[in-house]
Order: sequence, then C-alpha cells, then structure tokens
Amino acid sequence: MRPRVAAPPRATERRTVWAYAEDTEWASAAGRCGPDGLIGRGEETGSLREELARHRLVTVTGAAGVGKSALAAVAAGDERGDDAAGAPARSRVIYVRCPGGGGPVAAGALAARVSDAVLGPRGAAAGAGGLRTVGAGAVPDARGARTKGRPSLADLVVALRGTAGRRSVLLLLDDVDAVRTECAGLVQRLLMDVPGVRVLVTCRQALGLGEERVLRLAPLAPDAAVELFLARARDAAPGFRAEGAESAAVARICRVLEGVPLAVELAAGQLEAEPSARALADRLEQGQCWLAAPGAALRRHRSLRSAVGAAYLLCERPERAVWSRSSVFRGAFTEPTAAYLCAGAGVAPHQVPTCLARLAAAGVLETLDEPGGLRPPRYRMTRAARDFGAERLRAAGEFEVAVERHVLHHGRLAEVAEHLWHAGDQRQAARLVRDNAAELTALVEYASRPEAPAAQVTAALATVADLWFWWTVHDHGEEGRAHLARLLPRATADDHLTARARWLAAWLHAPGDPATARSLLSQVWPVAVLAGDDALIGWVAYVEGVVAWEHGDARTAAECFRQAADTVPAFAPGGPAPAVSLAALAVAQARTAPGAAGRSARRALSSPGVRDDAWATALARYARACTDHHQGHTARAWHRAHRTLATLDARVPLPGTLDSPDIPSVRASLQRLLADIEGPRNTRATVPAPRTDTPMPSRARSSPTST
Repeated sequence: MRPRVAAPPRATERRTVWAYAEDTEWASAAGRCGPDGLIGRGEETGSLREELARHRLVTVTGAAGVGKSALAAVAAGDERGDDAAGAPARSRVIYVRCPGGGGPVAAGALAARVSDAVLGPRGAAAGAGGLRTVGAGAVPDARGARTKGRPSLADLVVALRGTAGRRSVLLLLDDVDAVRTECAGLVQRLLMDVPGVRVLVTCRQALGLGEERVLRLAPLAPDAAVELFLARARDAAPGFRAEGAESAAVARICRVLEGVPLAVELAAGQLEAEPSARALADRLEQGQCWLAAPGAALRRHRSLRSAVGAAYLLCERPERAVWSRSSVFRGAFTEPTAAYLCAGAGVAPHQVPTCLARLAAAGVLETLDEPGGLRPPRYRMTRAARDFGAERLRAAGEFEVAVERHVLHHGRLAEVAEHLWHAGDQRQAARLVRDNAAELTALVEYASRPEAPAAQVTAALATVADLWFWWTVHDHGEEGRAHLARLLPRATADDHLTARARWLAAWLHAPGDPATARSLLSQVWPVAVLAGDDALIGWVAYVEGVVAWEHGDARTAAECFRQAADTVPAFAPGGPAPAVSLAALAVAQARTAPGAAGRSARRALSSPGVRDDAWATALARYARACTDHHQGHTARAWHRAHRTLATLDARVPLPGTLDSPDIPSVRASLQRLLADIEGPRNTRATVPAPRTDTPMPSRARSSPTST
C-alpha cells in the first residue's frame, strides 16, 4: 500500500482532496476540478447529486473525453464529506476502475476487481477511511486468502451486506465500456441482494437496466470551454494572455474542439510549444488526434487518439467500417446516404442503420432529429471521431473510394435540387441544399486536392454550376465565388460546362468586380455562340446588364436585359428565367420610361412558367411596385410592396405560385423601396444580382441613383 499524505488538504483545495485515494488515476480524475468544482458543470453536478440522493443506480454517459469520470469524482467527494473541512462522511465510497481500456477483456474481470476493492488485500471489508479503490491485482477469497480463481459472487454480497449494514455504500464503477454486459448483470445482482448499496457508473452508453437513471453529459458550452482553456493555459504557459487576436483564436480553438473538456485541456497544454494561439488553432483545423499529454495519470487521457480509439476497439467490424467510411462527411447525413457510401467490402446495406444507431449510442455520432419524427433521422460525427475515422480510412486504403462516392452522391443531389427549383418547389430545393451545405463545401475541397482525378473536378464544377440559385438568390455569393476560384483553374477542357461555370463566376463578380466579370464573359461568349446555346447567350447578356447597372448606365443595362429576355428560352434550366430579365428591365426603365417599365413588369408577370417560379414572381411584383412609385402612385406602390413582403415573411405561396421560398435578396429590395416611399431616402433600386462584400470601384460608388 502506498503511503498516505501526511497533512489533510484545505477545504478550498479540491485538487488535492483525493490524495487520500490509493489509486493515482482516481486522484487524477478528481484533480481536474477547480476550487469551485468542475468548470462549466454546475448544473450537471447538481443534477447528479439529486439523482444519487433519490435513486440507487445512476449512470453518467457521454462521448469520449467529455468528463464523465471527473463529474463522478465530484459526486463521490460529496458523499465522503469533502465539501468542507471536517464534514462527516455520508457514505462509504468504493471506487473500481474497470479493466479493458484497450479492448475486450476476459469474463469475470469486473467481478474480480469489485471483490478486491470490497474485501481488501487481506480479506477485510473497506476500512473506516471512507474510500476504497482498486485498479488491478489478484483476487481475494472470502477468507482473505489470495487465489487465482474467480471470486464467489455470494461472498461479495455477504461482504457488502456487512459494510452496508454500518453505513450506506456508494460503489463507483468507472469506465465500464469494455465490461458493460458483465457490469449490467453484476449491478442487477448487487441491487437486489444488498439494499444498502448504491451504484454510480460511468460509461459511454447506459446499462439498460429498468431502475437505471441516466445523466447524459454533453460538451461544454462555448463560454465554459474558453474558461477551461484559459485556466489550463495559465498552468501550461504562465505568460499567456488572451487579448485581441489571441482571444478570438482561443474561441476558435474551443469551437473546433467542440467543447470536449479533454481536448480543450490537451490543447491548452500545447501553448508552450506553439508560437501563438492562432497557430494552434490553424493546426487543429487540420486535425486534432495528435493532441497528447504523456504525463497524464489516466492512460486514456494521455492522448485524444487513445480516448477515441478505446471506443473504436470495442466496436464490431461492420461498425468500424461504417465509422471510418462515414468520416468523409463534414455535416449531417441520413441513413440512405450513409448506406450508399458505406456499403460494400463486408458491410451489407441493411447493416448500416444498425451500425449508425450503435455508434450514436456510444457517443461517436450525434442524432440531430428525433427518431420517428416527420423527417428521417440525421447523424453528425463528432470532430475527434471524424479525424480518427479518417486516419483509419486512409490506413485501410479506402479513402479515395469513399471520396468518389461522396462526390458522385452530392453531385446527383445538386441535380435534384436544380430540378426542384425549376419545377416550382423552390423552398424544398433550398432546404435540400441548406441541409447539405457542409457536404458541398467538402466536395469542393476533395476535388481541389492536387491528387484529385479530373472526373472529380468535373463533377464538382457541375455541382457548383447546378446550384446557381443558391449562390445568387440566397445570398451565398462569396461562398460560390470561392468555390469557383478553386475549381476553375483545374478545369483543363474549354467545354460547355466550363463556360457555364465561368458565366456563373462572372455573375457573382459583377456587383463588386466588373473587370473580372467582363474578362470571364469574353471567354464564355465564343463557346455559347459556337454551341448555339441561346440560353447561355441570353444569360451572358443579362450579366452584362448587371455590370452596366452597377456602373450607373441604365440605358445600356436596359438594352442588355431586353436582349436577355428575348433570347433565353422559356423553361430553360441552369439560370434565371426570362421573367427575371423582364423584371430587371422594368427596374432599369422605371426612372426614364415609367410607362415602358410598367409594360415590362406586366410582361414579367404573364411570362410562361412564371407561376411556377416564386423568385421571378416576387421580382416582378417588386418591379411593379418600383414602377408605381416612379409614376407617382405612391399608395399603390406601398400596398403592393407590403403585400409581397408579408407573403415572403409568412413563407406562404405567392399568388399563382406553388411555393414561396426564403428569398432574402428580394426581401431586402422591398424593404429599401418601402424606406424610400416612407422617407423618402432616395435609395437606389436594385436588379437581381448576388450580394457581395467586395467594395465597389470609386466610379461605381459615385454613379447616379435610379430612384
């Protein structure tokens, strides 16, 4: 037995309270507390105390590194009277560190350790010190003699009855994942035969017993994660100060680590070796399984890879395969998507949903929707688990295959979204893209790798081009520009797809960078003419009109918009309908020719297919309101703009349309028009163009307004 600490700790020094424990790992788990308890865990600590006071079996569950052992240490410390100096112990605490941190273990290992903890090294029950811990060692029999055989469960029950007869006993079984099935049977027997025993368990998933109370431990909130990082950073790098840019970098670090306490503590310990918190954040963006602290007493806390890998070792082979293959997802994904990507090489499609459910129970995946809800369940992999899974995927030689399936699937998804947009279900199209936005970004990143094959580049470019409405209509212009800037230099073929992508890039550059827009259009025009693509020719004219409008040349803009409206065929997919060009024409004519503007707006509302295009309908109604305003019909313009804006805000179908999507650009234009009518503020009318944060050239900023 190791010697005990000579002097007792002060009540405010919770870090050293557990120095009385005979197991250094248990002392380490408790030592993660601050003077006022666990940082950011006040509510969870109170809940655990209440559950222990009311119930005999409580299980703390959660993902790897989330702080289950530390929270249990706080609760056990309260039972021992560690809250204040000299407080009497309320319970006799018996701590058992369960075996098997590196994978499955032999049957009876948990019972052996519990018996060793209860009976003691010489067969006596836990003494009056209030705490008994055990890690490893031989198994004692009922008479105290060391034996090599399996301990008798009846002897263990007798010993616990004797101990519980004098004072209630709290049996803390820490980290039982490797022996979860055995633990459930052992706990059930002890609760039935020993009335004075309560059990506190830490595990990644619940035991599944009827009387079990489960406390699911989530990651820390952002503010608490930052507080924990700063507290540990002061220990690792005493001179560190989180000010200015460093403060923002600390917040980014905690966001990347998703508030997992173990990862936050390990990252804070790296500050001494990193030049700055910003450099550490940049490195963590690339991956986080490298985080390690070799001096940590708990073996599973010495590196993030070890903590996550412990769960991986306990998985069956199909679950491991689904884990690693699902690591290519960056955001939420559904069961059918996972089945398409993960099936094969020993994993049948029907096995994937079961594997996902088991991984979610183990804390590897997060479930974003309630099972049995209106929407199918979606899953999201935690960042640490994703980094670990990606390592295993590369080691298995399956990374390229998984990426290829990922790119193909989301390319087809983009095709479906574009079809929904032109079919009139624009809200569903936008929702489909929004739900998979992270995967679309990942698709571009995969295709932008130097080693990515040309087929992946082509598929990614087609995906970005198909989602033109997401970048232009839904105010994601900057993101679309960034994607095209990464993909276009890798497009070697000067084909129709590349021309479409350059046209889209020109449209996205038009409001803030007209020179680049013109340069791109000059490359698109010959391809469109030689191919005889009237739609692309008309869309080139439309973007030229946007460029002219942004420079204050309303006459040229009107000519370009008229050409686009006359050239683009009705129902042409891949870009704005003729009604959009007519609405833009009406806005361009509103100041100089309000009568013609009114006719253009009415033509837009009566164009073929406009009833199935909520965006074009809203633009046409905005153009009519703008025209009414310039004709002096202020009240009519005000009421027309208000009705259209109310319809958009209520998300109900516009008159004559199937659906009404969220159209922030049109809403902003209507609000500016209303402000001008009610002001007047002499605000400038707008034509359909993606928003941009790029500053306009000086001559464009000083151009005359049109209202």
